[in-house]
This record gives sequence, structure tokens and C-alpha cells, in this order.
Amino acid sequence: MHAFNYHRPSNVNDAAAQAVKTDAKLLAGGQSLVQAMKLRLAAPTDIVDLGMVKDLAGIKTDGKTVTIGAMTRHAEVAGSAEVKKAIPALAALVGMIGDRQVRNMGTLGGSLANNDPAADYPAAVLGLGATITTTKGTHPADKFFKGLYETALKPGEIITSVSFPIPKRAAYMKFKNQASRFAIVGVFVADTGAGVRVAVTGAAPCVLRLAEMEKALTAKFAPESVASLKVKSDGLNADLHASAEYRAHLITVMARRAVEAAMK
Repeated sequence: MHAFNYHRPSNVNDAAAQAVKTDAKLLAGGQSLVQAMKLRLAAPTDIVDLGMVKDLAGIKTDGKTVTIGAMTRHAEVAGSAEVKKAIPALAALVGMIGDRQVRNMGTLGGSLANNDPAADYPAAVLGLGATITTTKGTHPADKFFKGLYETALKPGEIITSVSFPIPKRAAYMKFKNQASRFAIVGVFVADTGAGVRVAVTGAAPCVLRLAEMEKALTAKFAPESVASLKVKSDGLNADLHASAEYRAHLITVMARRAVEAAMK
């Protein structure tokens, strides 16, 4: 690990001021950044630790949306009675992230800013059509995720919270890597009442929506609506865990299971 300057601001304004420094990196849960630094894959000149910025954490609900602070730990979301009541699929998804240590350290904001192609949270954010609020404004989910480890965040921009609209019904199903618990394929299905959103993680370089499945499920929200739909393997990930063709097959299987779970 290379030497770096360490900053521990106590408020968002101070954090934003430090974050604009050349090659500065924000430290949330540290589940990805610290490991990258240990392997010398990342060598930031400055680390801005958000752990003491108390107003970045917390969960609020107003009956229409659930708003979660960027520094809220996964374990807090998974165990929240408010989240379980309003969006049980979201609490269930977060409960599937990593292991207990990861859930007690990892944060919502850190996961979204990192945008790992196999992370779970992006599927919920995109599947529910959430809004990401930052120190510089807001980003709708559909325009936030840009590509492999790439988001719409600008240098020095800090995620402060995420607002999730409460759906009519929703569910998430994941075929996980048994070692890391990352999603080889994960599918989040949400019936908003006005239409259906289907978001897929793990299958491609970035989380994505499936318009064909959304159209079929909007017409009829039932497992058989997606059971026979074939997903093309073009552009999907292929590695030692699964081929692109197998991931394409898993998308259909996980989507059908998610719909079944949402209907219970």
C-alpha cells in the first residue's frame, strides 16, 4: 500500500471540500477500496473517510418512498422494520449481500459509487426507479449507471441519500457465487402499479433493464409471461464462473422466480 493523506471530516461540506483534491478517494465501508489499495491497484494521494459524517446515515419513510442515507450499513437496512414493511424485497436483497462482516461494514453509497458489475444494490436502485441525491444534485437511476465501475458521479461529488419509491409488489432472486456471494446473475422485479421494471445484475458489465420482460409482465404479471422468453447472450459476461450463454439462461430463470416470489 502506498502512503496517503488521511482526512476524517465531521460534516458533508468539509468532506466535499477534501474530495476535490487531486486523486482523492472517498472511504465509505472500505470493502473494495482498501483491498484495491493493498494490491496497489489504487494509489490515491488522499483518503476522505466519511465514517464520522453522521447526517449521511439513517432511514426515513413517508408512505410513498423509503429514503436511505448513503452511509447506512447494509445490516441496518436488512434489519430495519420500516424497510421490511414498506419494501420487503429491498430488505431481503440487502440481507443477501456478502457475509455478516461485509453487511456490517458495507454501505449503500459505497456500493453504488463503486458500481461493481455483480453487486446487488444496483439492481434494487434500477429496478425500483430510485433517485440518487448527491452534494451536487440528483440522478435518476436510469441515468446513473454508465458502465463497468462507471457512474454519473463527477469528481468530488458525494452521494448523500437514495430515495426508493414503494412498489405495489417486488422481489429479488439471485444465483450467487458460493465463495464471494456476489451475483452471477441477480434479477429484481418491481410492479409499480403503473408498469413493471426488471433490472439485472451480474450478467453484464453494468446493471441493466430488460424491456421485453417489462412489457410482458406489464401486460400480465405472472411467471409464465417470462418463462419462455429467451435472452440473447451477446455482450454478457463470460468467465470461469459462467459462460455468457449460461448467464442468459439464468436471467430467465431468476426473473420467473422473482415474479413467483413477488406474487406470494
